[in-house]
Amino acid sequence: MADLDPKRLAVYVVTSAGFAGRTHLDLTTAAIAGGATAVQLRAPELNDGALLPLAAELAERCRPVGVLFIVNDHADVAVSVGADGAHVGQRDDPSRARRLLGPDRVLGVSVGSAEEASRADRLGADYLGVTVWGTGTKPDANARGLEGLSAIAATTELPVVGIGGIDSANAATVIAAGASGVAVISAVAASDDPASATRELRDAVDGALRDRRGAR
Repeated sequence: MADLDPKRLAVYVVTSAGFAGRTHLDLTTAAIAGGATAVQLRAPELNDGALLPLAAELAERCRPVGVLFIVNDHADVAVSVGADGAHVGQRDDPSRARRLLGPDRVLGVSVGSAEEASRADRLGADYLGVTVWGTGTKPDANARGLEGLSAIAATTELPVVGIGGIDSANAATVIAAGASGVAVISAVAASDDPASATRELRDAVDGALRDRRGAR
């Protein structure tokens, strides 16, 4: 497994095409400008031929500024473009993704229960993604709420990232529930100013992490 600092998961922006005509590159550029610590390329609308050059370009944007760059689902693409890692869901095979990534790249796995978290850990995950609230961008996700996220985080040593319905107004509650970071799509992609939205999210998350450290 990769040596992943949980701080790199604090503000995790997932790209999505189709919001206000913005592209994956537009959102990545804005996320970096706003202080995102991680960017995930999620482009189910693209075939491999179009995905590969886009992933390569985004990797080149993220690498020099130390932003963790993750490719959704396609571990082979992540390796080809020198991304930091890949993220897979329960319908995928985490063990295959780990084999493709090797020991040094990051593997994230979406989970919805303590049992799935334990299995992901055994198969080589470096962090877990847990859906907190339902959202239009991922209507089939199994939303667990803050209590569900907290329960999963309490059973694993892996860092947990909350996703689903999160924005700067409620991000602190997700961190307080045990998450190491928050992942967002529409909170940035659908905002009037994606860079500012990312900055507001970063401020909220940094404050919540400081509060949690102070409470220990």
